[in-house]
Amino acid sequence: MPLSKVWAGSLVMLAAVSLPLQAASPVKVGSKIDTEGALLGNIILQVLESHGVPTVNKVQLGTTPVVRGAITSGELNIYPEYTGNGAFFFKDENDAAWKNAQQGYEKVKKLDAEQNKLIWLTPAPANNTWTIAVRQDVAEKNKLTSLADLSRYLKEGGTFKLAASAEFIERADALPAFEKAYDFKLDQDQLLSLAGGDTAVTIKAAAQQTSGVNAAMAYGTDGPVAALGLQTLSDPQGVQPIYAPAPVVRESVLKEYPQMAQWLKP
Repeated sequence: MPLSKVWAGSLVMLAAVSLPLQAASPVKVGSKIDTEGALLGNIILQVLESHGVPTVNKVQLGTTPVVRGAITSGELNIYPEYTGNGAFFFKDENDAAWKNAQQGYEKVKKLDAEQNKLIWLTPAPANNTWTIAVRQDVAEKNKLTSLADLSRYLKEGGTFKLAASAEFIERADALPAFEKAYDFKLDQDQLLSLAGGDTAVTIKAAAQQTSGVNAAMAYGTDGPVAALGLQTLSDPQGVQPIYAPAPVVRESVLKEYPQMAQWLKP
């Protein structure tokens, strides 16, 4: 089920029973710059507004580092994040807990509360993990169904160019983790780095073969992959953490609006 529907259901039900709150500090609601981040950020915004909470719209503020800096500094009060990013935030990529949905959530919840006074609310039952998707014609012709197949294809000299964000290319737990696990290395001329982190843009680049691109950074929940003629490559080694989406809110704001945790349950 698309993540927007997971939280949208809460919006529909809660709006009917919402009661206006007394005047209080506005809640600054943000999100990352990508399409899914914007959808989830807007759902949070609408749920809060349906309960009479004054808000400031800062949806699509920027990339992961930008939004993370904003929530820790107080520029934002709440935004949707993914549990697996705790491995990146706390430089703890090797802990197996991140590959277990419940353990990863409990770990990032504990670390962020203790170190940053950030509270992770209930996550949605979804996994928005990073993946690589290739054009369907390339996949069928070269029998590519997994990242192991991609490694074999590259070693045979297969033509390959990946559209991705700088974050995906550079983060140790993203493309470099795939390269290490499956024993391949993409050269600079095999990469098209696109601004921001919007998979809608990378998928479109592969579909349209922009600058020779035939593969794209994608998310596990991306609907347009198949619709635009691409195929997601499986990760048989389970390289990626579990990326379950959850609202992250500053502790002081949650104390001011304690009902928020219930309102935003998936």
